[in-house]
Amino acid sequence: MRRAIFPGSFDPLTLGHYDIIQRGITLFDEIIIAIGINAEKQYMFTLDQRMRFIKKAFEKEAKIKVLTYEGLTVEFCKKVQADFILRGLRNPADFEFEKAIAHTNRKLSEIETVFLLTSSGKSYISSSIVRDVIRNGGDYTGLVPDSVRIT
Repeated sequence: MRRAIFPGSFDPLTLGHYDIIQRGITLFDEIIIAIGINAEKQYMFTLDQRMRFIKKAFEKEAKIKVLTYEGLTVEFCKKVQADFILRGLRNPADFEFEKAIAHTNRKLSEIETVFLLTSSGKSYISSSIVRDVIRNGGDYTGLVPDSVRIT
């Protein structure tokens, strides 16, 4: 089985994330969307909200699981028997950052990182931009899947 994890904080899930996951489904037998928990980080959305957003977005996709983890991503990969890490790239800066992490993960384990470029119409979207739009009362609905709604 080709199992990949797609790690992130997903604070919140964006159309960029959604795009990478949808395209990744064609490459892997299973994708585990792995919500990283970092006690040092201040999140806009609770863990329960983030899990709900993701589960609802992919409720009809049997190849998707949603789990949480703490600690090193490569250790989580071992725990869930994933041989791949799926990552999205929006721009050259993302590539440089992700390349360093991929090399480190490869040094620590046999995990292989697979990069997908975000679709051109979504490459400008980031969770931090979405949070800023939300904080300032802007219309964020065109930046996130329908499952991401603040009530």
